[in-house]
Amino acid sequence: MAHLFSISRRGILQAGAAGLGLAVLHPFAARAQSGQAHLRIMETTDLHVHLWPYDYYADKPVDTVGLARTAALIQAVRDEAGNSILLDNGDFLQGNPMGDYIAYERGMAKGQMHPVIIAMNTVGVEGGTLGNHEFNYGLEFLHNTLSGADFPLVCANVATAEGDSPDQDQTLIPPYQIIERNLADGAGQVHPIRIGIIGFVPPQITQWDRKHMEGKATARDIVAAAQAWVPKLRAEGVDLVIALCHSGIGAAVHEPGMENAAIPLAGVEGIDVILTGHSHLVFPGPDYDGTEGVDNATGTIGGKPGVMAGFWGSHMGLVDLLLERRGDGWAILSHQSEARPIYERDADRNVTPLVDSVAAVADSVAPEHQATLDYIRRPVGKTAAPLYSYFALIADDPSVQIVSNAQTWYIAQMMQGTAHEGLPILSAAAPFKAGGRGGPDYYTDVPAGDIAIKNVADLYLYPNTIRAVKVTGAEVKDWLERSAGAFNQITPGKADQMLLNPDFPSYNFDVIDGVTYRIDLSQPAKFDRDGAVAAPEANRIVDLKYDGQPLDPAAEFIVATNNYRAEGGGSFPGNDGSTIVFEGPDTNRDVIVRYIVEQGVIDPKADGNWSFQPLDGATVLFDSGPAGAGYLEDIKGARVEAAGDGENGFARYRLYL
Repeated sequence: MAHLFSISRRGILQAGAAGLGLAVLHPFAARAQSGQAHLRIMETTDLHVHLWPYDYYADKPVDTVGLARTAALIQAVRDEAGNSILLDNGDFLQGNPMGDYIAYERGMAKGQMHPVIIAMNTVGVEGGTLGNHEFNYGLEFLHNTLSGADFPLVCANVATAEGDSPDQDQTLIPPYQIIERNLADGAGQVHPIRIGIIGFVPPQITQWDRKHMEGKATARDIVAAAQAWVPKLRAEGVDLVIALCHSGIGAAVHEPGMENAAIPLAGVEGIDVILTGHSHLVFPGPDYDGTEGVDNATGTIGGKPGVMAGFWGSHMGLVDLLLERRGDGWAILSHQSEARPIYERDADRNVTPLVDSVAAVADSVAPEHQATLDYIRRPVGKTAAPLYSYFALIADDPSVQIVSNAQTWYIAQMMQGTAHEGLPILSAAAPFKAGGRGGPDYYTDVPAGDIAIKNVADLYLYPNTIRAVKVTGAEVKDWLERSAGAFNQITPGKADQMLLNPDFPSYNFDVIDGVTYRIDLSQPAKFDRDGAVAAPEANRIVDLKYDGQPLDPAAEFIVATNNYRAEGGGSFPGNDGSTIVFEGPDTNRDVIVRYIVEQGVIDPKADGNWSFQPLDGATVLFDSGPAGAGYLEDIKGARVEAAGDGENGFARYRLYL
């Protein structure tokens, strides 16, 4: 399989019949009859520079990501089917520290090779499109990167100069490309086929990367662009049109400017197959059970064969077509779709790899991998205050503060030029590492001084993506009431009551920055642990103010949060997916890294915007990590002292209310 690596697949695939006579040796091709041919369309999508199976934030190998692993699945398909084509669906250029290392440290001058392009060339990608993250580092960076590709890249709805209609635009890169191939049928006879690929990206790129796009490029509605360009592509005599749709599977009915337009796009006449992505989900699969306009059983999107191959190399998408020769062209007789994973996870969340890395792919970018390791271990900024979470559940906390600061900074930029510009921006963040089942060492603890990229994993455990929701003042209050379920009800005047509700996970204890408030623990919790109203008249949140004035229940606010919370995770008031006004393309981790890089020195001292309402004569006990004792004097607005040993290696502390 020397052709899989090191040389351009494009040259092989256009070499003519002699190079494809080998197809009859492959078992998959033998399933076709004379005049019929199987074509296996493989997809990678949303790689986000995940080339090695490595988590750079945690600084450790993992089995759930990496194009080097996906390459083993690709090689297996090529081994069993002579007629195959590999296409990438975008978002390859940014998304992990390797991408940031190239952009912010090494640079991407004309003539240099980007590691993701090196790896994609090595695997043998034969065509691709742009994702929204391709624009994160600017257009010059993008063009310099694409110049190294051994395969065509297409995008039909991004223009440097717009015409009267989309097909009159001067597009940033070619809108489509025709790949001339030869297919071997079931009898070993070779026939030509012309495959057209056309690409699309969410038009929201002009908002998400406004600083790079404004005055330089515009983005058209996906469906409108397809309706204009696909007939032109068809007019060039193609047999098959594959839409590379870097857009998710959203509503079935088209709306102008929609971000997730895969289903309406599939309805455009002339498109035969649709490859999707962007949403970091898997199709066919349970992610889309019951979704209108798609069929998991048949693998169709809007009635057309389609696939979505997860993210970070977690899956390889596969659309199998049985084609029949009719006259001088081809017709689709049948099809099937699947997303093949590189790992499996059992009921206990244990991961088992299903493939090994392909050494040629890993080796092709080994120098950049090592440079990235050096980069994540090297300081990218400084923190003027220690970042720790030992007391995040009893007082305003610096490890939560830095997350809120970064989220507010990011969303403030994203709201500029939108209908929501000028609305007050709040930020909701929770402590992820706060003991509990993780044990007495399961806390964030980053000392003051240099801060490295890998420290960000200590601040933000999960690969969530940033969101903004628009809520009312009344919903802000209930959001906080839901968070206040972290605490037991406390009796005034009684000593040493246990404070923390052991059934309440710390990741549901949202602190909302931008308002001030107190928590009255003498009140019962308004919501139970699952988010259902348990005590409708309860009011734990008191003295709630914005800008020094009592919070107006009817006022509107933008709250920065994450996709889990905004889409209903934890059952928080104001968060059911319907209040989302901004879906960021960036992970919350990336936002924190960018914030640190831009600030240089961060000073995330807790600002004390929340505290407990005083309860005369009451003290409470809680357990935290023993190392927290070194930070007792730093706690603002609360009197805390050591109170002996807790259970299972925890230390016990006393809080005076």
